[in-house]
This record gives sequence, structure tokens and C-alpha cells, in this order.
Amino acid sequence: MAPEDIILKPVLTEKATDGIEGKRYTFTVLKTANKTQIKIAVEKMFSVKVKSVNTITQRGKLKRMGRNEGYTPTTKKAIVTLTDDSKAIEFFSALM
Repeated sequence: MAPEDIILKPVLTEKATDGIEGKRYTFTVLKTANKTQIKIAVEKMFSVKVKSVNTITQRGKLKRMGRNEGYTPTTKKAIVTLTDDSKAIEFFSALM
């Protein structure tokens, strides 16, 4: 599986941008990807060294539109911590 298939998009929330200073980056990832696959994908895409990967599965919320109700999609987030000697990811450095 290609790294572009595993890493779907970066998460750009206020809490996620606070972690950039500590070399912690948050991504939305494929629901079936495990921590090892996420680590390899980030290392290949951005040419960095990954120290650890934490994952969170967010269940879909119940939403109503009048009488109709349904759930938003379930997503998976990965918080990737880089090693101290690794360079920063350039995409996120533009946000600082």
C-alpha cells in the first residue's frame, strides 16, 4: 500500500497546532492502518524519523436533520511524534 493511501490529510485544529512545537503532528489516516504502517508512511512521505505513533478512532456522531437521523463517518487519527534529531515537517512549519 502506498504512503499516500494511508495518510489521508493533516489535522489543522488548535490543539494539533500546539503540538507542532514539540514535533507532534496529527493526521487523519486510513481506518484499517496500524501503527507500523503509519510510521513507515510518514517516514517515506516526509523523510523524517518517527519516535512513536498514537492512534485514536473517533466514532461517528449521531446527527439529525428534521425527522431523519444518521451518523457521521467514523474516522481514525494518528498523532506522530518525531525524534529529537529529526528535521521538522515543512508543510506544518508554514503554519507557525
